Amino acid sequence: MQFTLQHTDSNARAGLVETAHGPIETPIFMPVGTAATVKAVHQHELKEAIGAQIILGNTYHLYLRPGLDILQQAGGLHHFNGWSKPMLTDSGGYQVYSLAHRRKIREDGVTFQSHIDGSRHTFTPEGVMDIQRRIGADIIMAFDECTPYPCDYRYAKNSLDLTHRWLERCMERFNSTDPIYGYEQTLFPIVQGSTYPDLRKQSTETIAAQGCAGNAIGGLSVGEPIEDMYAMTELVTEILPADKPRYLMGVGTPANILECIARGVDMFDCVLPTRNARHGILYTTEGIINIRNARWKADFAPIDAASPLATSRNHSRAYLRHLFANEEILGMQLASLQNLGFYLWLVGEARRHILNNTFLPWKTEMVEQVSRRL
Repeated sequence: MQFTLQHTDSNARAGLVETAHGPIETPIFMPVGTAATVKAVHQHELKEAIGAQIILGNTYHLYLRPGLDILQQAGGLHHFNGWSKPMLTDSGGYQVYSLAHRRKIREDGVTFQSHIDGSRHTFTPEGVMDIQRRIGADIIMAFDECTPYPCDYRYAKNSLDLTHRWLERCMERFNSTDPIYGYEQTLFPIVQGSTYPDLRKQSTETIAAQGCAGNAIGGLSVGEPIEDMYAMTELVTEILPADKPRYLMGVGTPANILECIARGVDMFDCVLPTRNARHGILYTTEGIINIRNARWKADFAPIDAASPLATSRNHSRAYLRHLFANEEILGMQLASLQNLGFYLWLVGEARRHILNNTFLPWKTEMVEQVSRRL
């Protein structure tokens, strides 16, 4: 993987990530395809309609179902789901965090119960590297513990130290094994440290010293005040090497993304656009719409007149509300396309303004606009 920093506007960055499955222009939003699919959206629509350049898969979910044997027999996740562009897999660390009542963390790794059938499994740093080799994503993540919020300083420090020890083991296993499917994979380590500035600084310096081709920022957007998320992000990006892509995991709202681009982040993912779409919450160029509200019943204006998507320009808000009222699957599909299309449009516009040295005034205006509830 190669990264070229093409231009900066204050701390905002425009770059190019080159992978074996194609280029990624940054800043970029990555749709989340937890179980080998972005919910309610076909791969053709991801590519052709909304212009997704990279999608995510989830190590924990793919490991459980369909399982590694099936994925390897298929020739890896790209062949299994028919996605020919770059993919990234997380490490399962966030699922470990979210399954607090089903897991036990030890020095060796994490033992957990499957949410599907209650069966017991163990993830170790070495095992997670092997799993992600078999899944076959272009970018894979180191195994970490995502600390909960709030957590006391001692817990955060012990968790951070464990994550760093696990990183050493991840890197040793990654460097001693080869890709299975004939193309390069790239390992990103993850900065942790909760909302404690000294821990974040310590973790960032440790991660930066590894010399990996890219770096991730984890453990944010887990319930902490928004000001803390921005402060920790800014602290970390001031230390991470400028010539490597920076990936802020699990963030977030359109306003979050714009504010963190302004702080030097290049890559984002979040389930928010698709999850909220399935509940009728739309992100548009005019603001946020709850399409289930009665006010849209006779609104025959386009879903989003300024959207690059034909489906959002050609279908009315009244029609989309009708689909949700009748629990038609098409409603969730159109809403998911709208939200993902909007997120990809937003980061594309951010990139354009960075290249034109007009990002900061545009960002200030857009943060207010995209946060408005219609």
